[in-house]
Amino acid sequence: MKPFSMTTCAMAGPVHPLRMRARTAVATLAGAGAGLAAMIAGYRLLGRERCLHWGASTTEVQRGMPGDELMPQPDLVATRAITISAAPEQIWPWLVQIGPGRGGAYTYDWVENLLGLDMHSADTILPQYQNLSVGESLPLSPSGPQMRVAVCDRASALVFASEDGNWVWAFGLYPDRAGTRLVSRNRITTANRSLMGRWAYQLLMEPASLVMERKMLYGIKQRVENHAHPIGETSAPDSAATEPGAGLLAPSVEQP
Repeated sequence: MKPFSMTTCAMAGPVHPLRMRARTAVATLAGAGAGLAAMIAGYRLLGRERCLHWGASTTEVQRGMPGDELMPQPDLVATRAITISAAPEQIWPWLVQIGPGRGGAYTYDWVENLLGLDMHSADTILPQYQNLSVGESLPLSPSGPQMRVAVCDRASALVFASEDGNWVWAFGLYPDRAGTRLVSRNRITTANRSLMGRWAYQLLMEPASLVMERKMLYGIKQRVENHAHPIGETSAPDSAATEPGAGLLAPSVEQP
């Protein structure tokens, strides 16, 4: 075997610039992939459970809800909840009018409208949107999927299912000693996404959904309680209820 020498190296000639660029690109992609994997691992370990189950008790997370049967094997289940000092019958009108071009979503309208969703959250009950029926479809946006009403059980459960089969969104109303627990459950499939797409969804969309849904739950709570007669004794105001950005990951509601 010929010994290595500077002469041998020189005879090999310089590396072609295109090959160097390819090597750099591969190294960059590998580094980005490793960094994303590390971020996903950290999120799963430290924050995902709180993100997906904000405000919900262990019982609520594990309990079956109407609509679960529509997607028996989802890739993602988010169950979030809040206590409202009102009866289910007082909450229902605000739920049944939800949707774009209707009562809105009670969240950050400006964010929704950047996506072309035509959301304008109502501060009053709208009589014209109180007669929702199973089978009706609500468009999320001009180019987005239709959300079909799958369950409409007055003052108990409201379930939407996307017509593309990728999303089931259920609301349940459960009376308790403090009023009513409003539980929101999203069941989502990401099977049509690539591995990197699923990772990006976890890291970006799951936390974003918490921000929007937490605002929605507090938005419904505030509207209902401003219009309803409180149930039982009233407690000191919850500062988080007036400041939806505070304590984002902390489940601040009591266990049912």
